[in-house]
Amino acid sequence: MSSLSRVLGRRRPETEERLWRLNVATLIPPLALVGVMLVVLEGRTWWHILVLSGGLLAGLATLVDWAPRKVSVFSFACLGVAAAVWAVGSLVMSTPTAFYGFNIACSVIIPELRRHRGAVAVGMICFVGVFGLLHVLVHPGDTSKLLVQYVVIPTGVTMLAAAVLSGAKKFYDLVQELDVAREREAELAVMRERMRFASDLHDIQGHTLHVVKLKVTLAEKLLHRDLHRAQEELREVHALVGDTIMQTKELAYAQRRLNLATELENAKNLFEAAGIHVRIVREPGVEPRPGELLGQVLRETTTNILRHAQARQVHIVLSASGISIVNDGAQDEGLPELRGLSTLSHRVADNGGELKVAQQAGRFLTAAGFPRVAPGTVPMMTTGEDHR
Repeated sequence: MSSLSRVLGRRRPETEERLWRLNVATLIPPLALVGVMLVVLEGRTWWHILVLSGGLLAGLATLVDWAPRKVSVFSFACLGVAAAVWAVGSLVMSTPTAFYGFNIACSVIIPELRRHRGAVAVGMICFVGVFGLLHVLVHPGDTSKLLVQYVVIPTGVTMLAAAVLSGAKKFYDLVQELDVAREREAELAVMRERMRFASDLHDIQGHTLHVVKLKVTLAEKLLHRDLHRAQEELREVHALVGDTIMQTKELAYAQRRLNLATELENAKNLFEAAGIHVRIVREPGVEPRPGELLGQVLRETTTNILRHAQARQVHIVLSASGISIVNDGAQDEGLPELRGLSTLSHRVADNGGELKVAQQAGRFLTAAGFPRVAPGTVPMMTTGEDHR
C-alpha cells in the first residue's frame, strides 16, 4: 500500500460523512425514480413486481452502504441478491431490465476494490452477458432482437455505469487528497509554531543564562576588590532574571516583541562588560517587522560571540533594513554549528530577507538583510580601526 493510501486510510470521519451525503443526495433519487418506472412497466404480476423490487432495493442498498476504499459484507450480500434477480428475470420472467439492480451494485463495488479490480469487472460483465445469452438460447424468438435486449444492452449499460462510477471515484479520491493536504498543512503549521516558540524560548533563556554566568563571574572577581561594583552586578543579575521571567510569560501569551534599540544597548553593555571593544554605526528608519527580526539576529549573534569566540572587537552596522555584525577571535577550524542562527535564517527568509554567515582570517560575519539592503554589503573591519 502506498504512503498516500495509508494516509487516506486514516482520513477524518467527517470527510467520509460529507462524501456519503453527497453520494446519497445526487445518485439515489434519480436511480430510484428510474428503477420504480422499470418495475411498473415490466412487472406483469405481483411476484414479478416483488422480484424486481428486490433487485432494485438491493442495488440502492449497496449505494447507501458505500464508503470510500471499503466494501462491506453487506454490499456483497446485496450484490448476490441483485445477481439472483437478474438470473431469475432473464431465464424465468423474461424481463430484460431485471439487470438494473445488479448494474447499480456492480458500479458501486468495482471502483472500491483494492485488488483484481479489472478481473472482477470483466467477470461481472460476463455474468450479465452469459445469462442474457442463456435467455436467447432457451427462449425462441427473433435472435437478433433478443441479443440486443438481453446481451448487448445489459452488458453495455453495465460497462458504461462502471466507467462513469470509476470517474466519480477519481473525484472522491481528489477530495480526500485535498483533505489530507489540509491536514498536513495544519500539522506543519503547528510544527512551525512549536519551532518558533522553542526558538524564541532559546533566545530568551539561553541568552539570559550566558549573561548571568558572565556577570556572576565578574561579581565574584570584584567581591574582594570592589564590593560596591560586585553588588551592582548582582542587582543587574536579579533584574535580568526578573525581566526574563516576564518575557517568558509574554512569549507564552504571544505578546513578546523585541525592541531593536534595546537589543543594541544590551549587546553594547554585554560586550563592554566582557572586555570587548564595540563600535555601533546606526542609521535611522528601521521598519517594525524587520526590526524585530534583526533584534533576534543581534541577540543570537551576541550570545554566539560570548560563547564561541575569543573576541576583542565587535563592529555592528545597522541600516534601514539590514544589520551586519563582525567580530574577531573566530576559530580557524571552519564554521561552527550555530543552530539558533540556522533557525533564524528560515524565519528571515519567510519574511522576504536573507541571513548569511561567513568566516575569513579570524573574523566572523553575521549579516541579515531585507530587499532594500542586501546582506553582506558591509566589509570586514580592518585591523587598524578603533572600535571603541
